[in-house]
Amino acid sequence: FTRPRRFGKTLNMSMLKSFFEIGADGTLFDGLAISRETALCEAHMGKFPVVFVSLKGVDGLTFEDAYIMLKTIIRTEASRHYYLKTSEKVSTENKQIFEEILSGKYEEMADSLRLLSQMLFQHYGQKAVLLIDEYDVPLDKAFQHGYYREMVALIRSLFGQALKTNDFLQFAVLTGCLRVSKESIFTGINNLKVDTITDTRYDEYFGFTEADVKKLLADYGMEYALEDMRAWYDGYHYGN
Repeated sequence: FTRPRRFGKTLNMSMLKSFFEIGADGTLFDGLAISRETALCEAHMGKFPVVFVSLKGVDGLTFEDAYIMLKTIIRTEASRHYYLKTSEKVSTENKQIFEEILSGKYEEMADSLRLLSQMLFQHYGQKAVLLIDEYDVPLDKAFQHGYYREMVALIRSLFGQALKTNDFLQFAVLTGCLRVSKESIFTGINNLKVDTITDTRYDEYFGFTEADVKKLLADYGMEYALEDMRAWYDGYHYGN
């Protein structure tokens, strides 16, 4: 999903994590429309291990600096699943690699997301959901600072391992501001569905619909301000 800044991409990703992740608090969705979809909730709510990373912080004046930030982000998410360190279901070899990730000594970062998916599958017996927020930031920063070629190679390898050759992946969702060409980092991933601001699929799930704006204004007794709001903020249109 590519959407403008401040349009709720990260909020949506957080929502997906809260809905799908094993141990999820189902009361978060009480009173919402999805809570009435009882069969869907029984089948999917709280049923999947989730790996959720934001690449927003992968920045630096050099590739080495950015690489360190990527390691930190992966390590932080790995530590959220600290229980894998002592899981009796995870292989000894993977536990050793997990230790290296936690200590910051693991250098094969391109395989890190796939490895986390594998360990979660070993522990839960269920394929993982992978959420990658701000996927385009590392490439944008690399272009600005002059190490685009190195970063493209790293991200292509990271995504290739996580999205293409990952037998432990249920599905993945990626969000960002920029549309990055499929040829640059998604080479060979033939089941990728791209949704931009010109697509009508899911168009009402980011930003505000006109009905949302009317409801918000009514809540504050400001129905009279609708045309002002339209003039101020009506720069973005999805689909039709």
